[in-house]
Amino acid sequence: MKFQERKAFINGKIYTVNEQQPFAEAVITQGNKILFTGSNEDSKYFIDNSTEVINLNGRLMLPGLIDSHVHFIPGGFSLTGLDLGKAKSISEFKSILKDYVIANKGKWVTGGNWNHQNWDSKSLPSKGMIDEFSDTTPILTYRMDGHLALANSLALKIAGITKDTPDPDGGIIDKDPSTGELTGILKDNAILLISSIIPFPSHSEYYNAGLAALGEAKRFGVTSVHDITNKNDLVTYQHLEKDNKLTCRIYTRHPIAEFKDLIDLGISVNFGNDKIRIGSLKAFSDGSLGAGTAWFFDHYIDNEENYGLPMEIVSNGKLDEWALESDRNQLQISIHAIGNRANSYVLDLLEIIIKNNSSWDRRFRIEHAQHVRKEDIKRIAKLKAIVSAQPYHSFDDGAWADKKINNTQIQEAYSFNSFLKQGIKLCFGSDWMVTSLNPLLGIYSAVTRETADGRYPNGWIPEEKISVEEAIKCYTINGAYASYEESIKGSIEAGKLADMVILSDDILTIESEKIKDAEVTMTIFDGEIIYRR
Repeated sequence: MKFQERKAFINGKIYTVNEQQPFAEAVITQGNKILFTGSNEDSKYFIDNSTEVINLNGRLMLPGLIDSHVHFIPGGFSLTGLDLGKAKSISEFKSILKDYVIANKGKWVTGGNWNHQNWDSKSLPSKGMIDEFSDTTPILTYRMDGHLALANSLALKIAGITKDTPDPDGGIIDKDPSTGELTGILKDNAILLISSIIPFPSHSEYYNAGLAALGEAKRFGVTSVHDITNKNDLVTYQHLEKDNKLTCRIYTRHPIAEFKDLIDLGISVNFGNDKIRIGSLKAFSDGSLGAGTAWFFDHYIDNEENYGLPMEIVSNGKLDEWALESDRNQLQISIHAIGNRANSYVLDLLEIIIKNNSSWDRRFRIEHAQHVRKEDIKRIAKLKAIVSAQPYHSFDDGAWADKKINNTQIQEAYSFNSFLKQGIKLCFGSDWMVTSLNPLLGIYSAVTRETADGRYPNGWIPEEKISVEEAIKCYTINGAYASYEESIKGSIEAGKLADMVILSDDILTIESEKIKDAEVTMTIFDGEIIYRR
């Protein structure tokens, strides 16, 4: 039997997230499990000459942080490829993109992660801005939320898209209202007209993106993620695990269109091991607020004809059919819903599932639940759905949402306190690569409700603030519950996996505005110290 090394983390302020023992001074690990949690004095019984002792010097230790909504491999690609997220103007957007095109001339240019709401003009880019330096290089570059993209003329030509091409179901090919010419902007399913013909990256490119993503996770103390996973991503995770390089636990959620593949393989929830799990599905019911495709009961105030865009699988009834059969085969379902009408539709669907299928521990998830009517918050609680939300999105949205939607819709935004008061299981994530993977930014946003423009001294919709302790639980034990893993991780307790993080500052006591400046000083994964600042 292989010797399992013990480590002793002593003299700390350890917030365990275990209600029976919220705080401790010391943690002892053996191998990849937690052996003891308690006082410094009692920890001495577990320490011998072979034990590695780490003095925390009073620093705060938390359970390993769980990001409940990421695009992990695309996030890795964003670190190794084009990054337009730092552009603060159209001129910066063009300059960064031009330099990248020159360095990658003739190759497909994708990714980008730009956000026009951060630009001085707030106007969408167009193909005319980028055609001049990309006549031989096809471009499809995405807005940060992935629901809107800009293509240059060459990419449109390769895909056979003209001004006469009809909008696909669940998508919009944007045209200039005065001339009818293509602007290069594609929304939701229209993006697939081009993305579906772009060659996949090589295995080595996927692998390197995976390594880059794992490096980012280590740096931010993220030891588990709930990923939106395609087949190439899954293969990458399997290779990384085989090479003993997978330093983050991956809860995979596959596109719901693949549900029959999982059923045919006999896979249901919790298939796999503590590093990679399969058995969950992801679907979209609408688009995003920034793209103007989030689905609302009321129209957008900047376009009275626009109520948002339900996805094609919603309009044609496929999502209802697929969700019923998936749930019947005990596959967990999570559905993206931003607008209040999308959220109401998802709850209607859940009611149909409960009525028609046998009872089981389904842990149905609503991803984002960004704008939810008060009556629907009560429905979420009654139906025992999980809300998987991204608090740092409010930092961005709060700066410009009042230019797109009315006050009633705004007051329904990011209702974290209301969710918790109703007893709803709320877990937090980043939606990386849409925003930073850093969970401390999410905790800061959930606690302060500050926005990018600083317009709200007491926070945007301040009644929806939550406490630091509640936000930590949303990034730990609640995330573990959302992936059926609360018995093995999410808190610092004897017998659980030894995933922990140590912070530079005590975010439980410092001024809440300073939480965003705190850093991870150490990340422990599977009992091993994988990162030191």
